[in-house]
Amino acid sequence: MKGEPMLICIPDISGFTEFMSETDFELSSKIIPALLNQIIYTNKIGLKVSEIEGDAVLFFKTGEMPSLENLIDQCRIFYTEFYKELDALRKKYRKNEDAASIPDILGLKIILHYGKEIALTKVGNSIKLFGEDLIIAHKLLKNKIQLSEYLLLTEGLTNYYKENNLNDQFDWGSLKQNATEYDHVGKINYSYINLKPLVSE
Repeated sequence: MKGEPMLICIPDISGFTEFMSETDFELSSKIIPALLNQIIYTNKIGLKVSEIEGDAVLFFKTGEMPSLENLIDQCRIFYTEFYKELDALRKKYRKNEDAASIPDILGLKIILHYGKEIALTKVGNSIKLFGEDLIIAHKLLKNKIQLSEYLLLTEGLTNYYKENNLNDQFDWGSLKQNATEYDHVGKINYSYINLKPLVSE
């Protein structure tokens, strides 16, 4: 099994556990798949799906990487189209009393990581990813960010795009820096930006 450089992108639905526990099951079993499908269908830069993980999509890309501008624009599209779908679903299921809470509970966070050595292998009909960089990307879904909706860019990703001025890519806010310590992988540095202003304008 040989590792190779790879872009990892994980759009993750925030509020998933609360929504599943507090919402009528018949409604939630329609809402979550519709939102995950919306995320997959709005992929414009050739990301491949490795797994759908209940409340998240694990995308990856090998070979030629998108420009930083196109990558950030893709994340903006994921987020804004997710909110359009939230609103459409709220209206579609408005006869269900739980539908009104859909946009209040659910949101989206996105993890971006560039790893230098991630392996691809086939398990059944699925492509599985393996490697420490994949573990890092998943661990970053739990972090010190005091926001429910954000775009997180790991130091691995920002180092890959170091020739670009990161702050020029964000016209709705400014990047902040943070780090989180994890068992077995140590301290992970990252930048992040609040996504909420994209739908609050």
